[in-house]
Amino acid sequence: MAKLWLPPLLSLAPVHVCAYADASIKPRRIPMQHCVVIGGGIVGLTTAWALAERGLAVTLVERASQVAAGASQANGGQLSYRYVSPLADEGVPLKALRWLLDADGPLRFKPELRWQQWSWMFDFLRACRGPVNRRMTDRLLALGAYSHAAFDALRSEAGLDEIALREPGKLVVYRKTQEFARVAARIAAQAEAGKAGPEQALSHDECVALEPALGFSDAHLAGGIFTAGEAVADCRRVCDLLLQRLQKHANFRGLLRANAEGFVLRAGSAVALRSSAGEIAAEHFVLAAGLQSRSLGLSAGIKLPIYPLKGYSLTAPIAAQHRPPLVSVTDFEKKVVYARIGDSLRVAAMVDLVGDDERIDPARIASLRRTVLATFPQAADYALATEWAGLRPATPSGAPILGASGVRNLWLNVGHGALGFTFSFGTANIVAELVAGRASPIDLQGLQYS
Repeated sequence: MAKLWLPPLLSLAPVHVCAYADASIKPRRIPMQHCVVIGGGIVGLTTAWALAERGLAVTLVERASQVAAGASQANGGQLSYRYVSPLADEGVPLKALRWLLDADGPLRFKPELRWQQWSWMFDFLRACRGPVNRRMTDRLLALGAYSHAAFDALRSEAGLDEIALREPGKLVVYRKTQEFARVAARIAAQAEAGKAGPEQALSHDECVALEPALGFSDAHLAGGIFTAGEAVADCRRVCDLLLQRLQKHANFRGLLRANAEGFVLRAGSAVALRSSAGEIAAEHFVLAAGLQSRSLGLSAGIKLPIYPLKGYSLTAPIAAQHRPPLVSVTDFEKKVVYARIGDSLRVAAMVDLVGDDERIDPARIASLRRTVLATFPQAADYALATEWAGLRPATPSGAPILGASGVRNLWLNVGHGALGFTFSFGTANIVAELVAGRASPIDLQGLQYS
């Protein structure tokens, strides 16, 4: 297969003075090396930027005709740095049975004759234990805090304006008294132990006072948990702007629109990427291709434990007569998130385990519309809503897989699930630091390939 020609490299990387999230990281001169990033979603784009900023020559490979064509296109838009508890918890298996019997439930399951689904589900059930969930939540909280700082730094470095960014805080509402009481008790216990966070437990009336749009809802709320400072933004717009900034970056070689087909290995090292445009040789490769990372990993002997969690969203225009929620709202029992992004209301929901099917299921969209109309009936013009479905690549534990793959020169930034937008800024910096030969800025226990 023909080698893909790329411009010759410079002998030394330029020194960049950047506002990294970790101020202890100092720029240094290193021989410029070429790194190929596979995947043009929010994870791949942030990774490409972080690598270029650290002095590597970067080529971005994306098979779609545009960036953010997958799960980054119309996701929930929430930047939930504190609300990171993984789906796998001790009460989930029993809840799942109830969800499957509910026509408007958040879960759908379609059995497949493929080992990937059953292996993933077995590992997921093993992770549905309280102690496992609490340990993973603590790790993801640390990652969320680091990603928050990394996002703030990236906005300054790349000049990311006009991304519909707001920081209204996040309100998680609970319909069931027992569920709300359990969470409120945990927050109270943390406060008594001197470990209070920014979360506040609110009654039904306090939730409505904070977010008046809930006053139009048919749902009776047991209460809610409000976290100040949580944000919303337009993920698709962030991707588009990042690509524009990358195309002006001295270390960016370009965006190659081609289908990645696998890796060429030599003596235990990845030396080239096979693609529909030919082979691309490089010193490093970062796999950030969402669900496609499974097959690409297998080409190098890497079995990635990721499976698609299919989600849906509606994007409905907001006019002067509408009363949309101003805070970021998550309906805990229904697993629906609401975020005002510019002049639209983004509603995202559902966890469908139905394989690689990206088609929009009319029944699921109808179910989502019923839930939305009952919860925020006056928030937007739902008759003009744009419908979307996408596959979120998730691990059984709910944690992304970062860093070394077991194959030299091949690095991983995969498996973010529903928190890809939230975690992408932090995981991009972490992987870029590792590729550049430095230590991770945070502890990666539980976040690495094994």
